[in-house]
Amino acid sequence: MSSRRSRQSGSSRISDDQIIELVSKLQQLLPEIRNRRSDKVSASKVLQETCNYIRGLHKEVDDLSERLSQLLATIDADSAEAAIIRSLIM
Repeated sequence: MSSRRSRQSGSSRISDDQIIELVSKLQQLLPEIRNRRSDKVSASKVLQETCNYIRGLHKEVDDLSERLSQLLATIDADSAEAAIIRSLIM
């Protein structure tokens, strides 16, 4: 057992089996890894791909927010289109 793990209290300790289960769940959620033929992917690779996937999602949200801002800037605030967009956002 590592010194880091031995310092943790028993109630907050995560077992190796729990870590393996969590990494497996992450692996199932990631399209990049889920679609591979091989089931053997290291935990570090799963975590790296998770970070990359989350960064990609953040970029996509930023891009969509920018596009929405541009769209809203081009339409009349009292128009039917603006009302539809506002209802979708809420």
